[in-house]
Amino acid sequence: MEKIISDVKIKVELVFSHYTKYIGKNLILDDISLTLQSGHIYGLKGRNGSGKTMLMRAACGLIYPTSGSVCLDGKYLGKDISFPKSAGVLIENPAFLPNETGLQNLMDLASLKKEADLETVKQAIREVGLDPDDRRKYRKYSLGMKQRLGIAAVFMEHPDLIILDEPTNALDESGITLLKPLLERERERGALILLSCHDTEDLYALADQIILIESGKIVKQVQTKGEDSHAADFQTGNETGF
Repeated sequence: MEKIISDVKIKVELVFSHYTKYIGKNLILDDISLTLQSGHIYGLKGRNGSGKTMLMRAACGLIYPTSGSVCLDGKYLGKDISFPKSAGVLIENPAFLPNETGLQNLMDLASLKKEADLETVKQAIREVGLDPDDRRKYRKYSLGMKQRLGIAAVFMEHPDLIILDEPTNALDESGITLLKPLLERERERGALILLSCHDTEDLYALADQIILIESGKIVKQVQTKGEDSHAADFQTGNETGF
């Protein structure tokens, strides 16, 4: 059954409270306190190994804290719930069954929750610039096609929480152009969107607010849209003003 998209905006709140994560003796996330709300696109910026991907894992319950907590709409991940009820997540590289087509892979996923019917899944594939009737198996896909299919999987059920780790990886300019309206549509619907992107210009173009992470710690949050934006700093790559 196709999921009906209501005119009433969804409301989601994700709250990190003194979230600290060690792996062995290594401090991965350092006393993170952060509130993220629906209807916004948050962009994570930081060098490789700064903690961006681990923060995304924490946001959807793929890792649990050494101390502190993360709470989604009043329910604690790892205690009240193990994973968000309505989430679309793409962390690191997409992975699908190699001997199935793109459509077959997404229909397999859709069968788990039964919130997206065949036509909805086909439309999600079209929206990322792929052909749902393409008979090639996933193993024959280029890196860019694999990334597009992963993005389609994230959006196809119109989840409340969307997490995208480097979604522009392997995408050409046309793929990045297709991504932006999808993000804007889901933001307007009320979804809470958390993404990372190594390209500063792309991150500025996609996100409403940038969260700068260094050594597992949040060091600054900057608005990128509206009167309080720091557009000039992003466009020139000036991180000192960031």
